[in-house]
Amino acid sequence: MRVYVTGGRGFVGRHLERRLRALGLDVLGCDAGAAEVDVTDRDAIRRALDEAAPDAVVHLAAQSSVARSFAEPASSFRVNYLGAVNLLDAVAAQPRRPRVLLVGSADQYGGRAPGSPPLRESDALRPASPYARSKAAAELLGRAAIARGADVVAVRAFNHSGPGQAPHFVAASFAEQLAQVAAGRRAPVLRVGNLASVRDLLHVDDVVDAYAALLTRDAPPGVYNVASGRPHAIRELLDALVAAADVDVAIEVDPARVRPTDQLTGDAAKLRAATGWEPAHDLAALARALTEDLRARVAASAA
Repeated sequence: MRVYVTGGRGFVGRHLERRLRALGLDVLGCDAGAAEVDVTDRDAIRRALDEAAPDAVVHLAAQSSVARSFAEPASSFRVNYLGAVNLLDAVAAQPRRPRVLLVGSADQYGGRAPGSPPLRESDALRPASPYARSKAAAELLGRAAIARGADVVAVRAFNHSGPGQAPHFVAASFAEQLAQVAAGRRAPVLRVGNLASVRDLLHVDDVVDAYAALLTRDAPPGVYNVASGRPHAIRELLDALVAAADVDVAIEVDPARVRPTDQLTGDAAKLRAATGWEPAHDLAALARALTEDLRARVAASAA
């Protein structure tokens, strides 16, 4: 199977490439020496798919920062929505019928009240940021393509982290601060936001396993949650990272980072039924992986 990946040199793309190659698949679009295709360029993505002639396409390319989406909403829609338009048009023009995996976000649901049950694919979407709205709009394109006979699976991926993630995401931010404390490059104080909010936290390796399963196990077209179903307060994540880092730190709440308390957890029963996928990593394993990675990155930055 030939798989073309947009955004393949990003955080998730690097992990996905390794997973797909381990399965013996031919992965295109991730080569470090080649220019990454701009998905907002309709002709460029069309040429890339014509040349690759893939059996499947994974659409990872995105503007993924919620904060940036508020500052630059037009840019987020241009990349996330127009990019999906261009990709699906290019796929429709292919002589073969490649499967398309559109990567969306649990943010499409919007935060729910604490104690809410895990969200199912049939639950209403309440996207609260330009990022989430752009992802919801892209998913609607995918669902329309399915209605026309296209082979599209659209995933709503819940929060995930792991080695290589940028430190402006919460788990990697905590891990980086702790690594700096351990290296003596930061006072033993962590600045945090609301630790009471609850999230469904996944290791990136489990997420790319889910994507690989959707490409290779004949799951029917449609929308799928990628979620553990296990709720964790952000405080639990921080505690796991502090334990993995084995450092003594004080916790200081930064008012600029505090957001209302909410919950965002998912039910992946549909994905499990279609593919047999199950997450293999717990919160402690995620914390250990992040700690090892960020310590290495902090050490490298000091060299």
